[in-house]
Amino acid sequence: MLPTISETIGGILIAMMTIGTAYEAILERRAKKFRKHKGNNNEGKVVMKKDEMSKSDEEMMQSMDPCHSMGRMGEMFLSFSILTNGRKILDCGAPPKDSLTCVHGLRFLSLAWVIMVHTYLQIFAIAENKNLRTLTEENFMFQTVANATFSVDSFFFISGLLVAYLFFKSSAKPEGEAALRTPRALKPLSIEFRDIMVKFFTFLGYRFIRLTPAYMFVLGCAGLAMKWLKNNSVFEPISLDNVNCDKYWWRNMLYINSLYPRSEMCMLWSWYLANDTQFYVLGTLLLLLSSRIAASSLVMILISSCVTCAVISFHYEHVVSVKEPFILFDQLYDKPWTRIGPYIAGLFTGWFLHKTKCSIRMSKCVALVGWSLSLLVLGALVYGVLDANLGVTGSALYVSLGHTAWGFSLAWIVIACCCGYGGKMHQLLAVLQTVATPKQAHLLCLPHTSCCYGDDQLSDGGSSTSP
Repeated sequence: MLPTISETIGGILIAMMTIGTAYEAILERRAKKFRKHKGNNNEGKVVMKKDEMSKSDEEMMQSMDPCHSMGRMGEMFLSFSILTNGRKILDCGAPPKDSLTCVHGLRFLSLAWVIMVHTYLQIFAIAENKNLRTLTEENFMFQTVANATFSVDSFFFISGLLVAYLFFKSSAKPEGEAALRTPRALKPLSIEFRDIMVKFFTFLGYRFIRLTPAYMFVLGCAGLAMKWLKNNSVFEPISLDNVNCDKYWWRNMLYINSLYPRSEMCMLWSWYLANDTQFYVLGTLLLLLSSRIAASSLVMILISSCVTCAVISFHYEHVVSVKEPFILFDQLYDKPWTRIGPYIAGLFTGWFLHKTKCSIRMSKCVALVGWSLSLLVLGALVYGVLDANLGVTGSALYVSLGHTAWGFSLAWIVIACCCGYGGKMHQLLAVLQTVATPKQAHLLCLPHTSCCYGDDQLSDGGSSTSP
């Protein structure tokens, strides 16, 4: 029987990781011996051959180092090494001085929220006491679970903010150079377009290389795990990954899986990565074309998104409910044209922070009003649904404006914290950002739902065989 796509991808990546880790371990052992030999040499002198007499000390020592000039093939294998990647991923050192620490704190809170909600949902999927679930859904605090869609909006906001902030920061010239520069000659339109496309595909390629290997590895593991559970658990897997990952893995790799129905998705929760990549393509392309074009285009896209959400909600006569938060998953929940609002809010926030250099002045009254309105909106969106009886019209307004309102409320928090008006909140977010770095957050987000699925199936199997 031929191996499946999941087995092939998983096997190749595991082999590369094994070879890369063994190769690095050998290099480190040789380097250790080399340094020890170098330190034991009398007065630091070494015996040189005749053709090495003309080399500088640095060149000569590099030529003797067994880790020097490993070649492209060696570098490729080392990129899969568990040792190097483990050190980088687990490094929780101090962030750079110009780091937006409050943003990374928000990322940690959003990640914790997502994992908590997925854990709840998986437990409810296998729970035998359905009456307890009904009672739990009537609890006021259960809205934290039911309205957790806004946790994903936080990720979209952060992504848009960092894309814009880092883009303008890397494009800005030093102050001295900006003052002395002379007007440059206009390039022909064809050359200008070519330069933009080169930069665009460079950015896109870097993102693809940075995200896809870990993503595909987890996808392969998810497919294999679901097949194993299908064959060994007495209960049917609640996920279709055992079928979909083999058939539709290429959609995930191209980051277009969110454009297809829920029933055809591999790793359902990966719709976020697809949407985020699609937003990245759009935002980067607009920023490269022109800031003015980007601003006007994004405003039009934002308005179109809000109108589209309202129309879809009216068409299906949707009523927001704590008990059925994902009732229109394919229509309203995961589609990029319904979720782009917070990302656009993040793009404008990143531009604003760069333009003001994180330095604005405001009175205490303005800061107090801003914080009050921001927290009021965030609280109302999450905890104002249970007894609201919104109806069809109210639900359409909630669906169309809620995601964007969440994004701009977070925008105030980030701006206030970065500009010195965050107080204790900024201190809290700065501490939380040390708990999980961006790399750790990404790697925690990918496999956690598969772990929940597996734990559910093993728990079911165990309980069913118990007396």
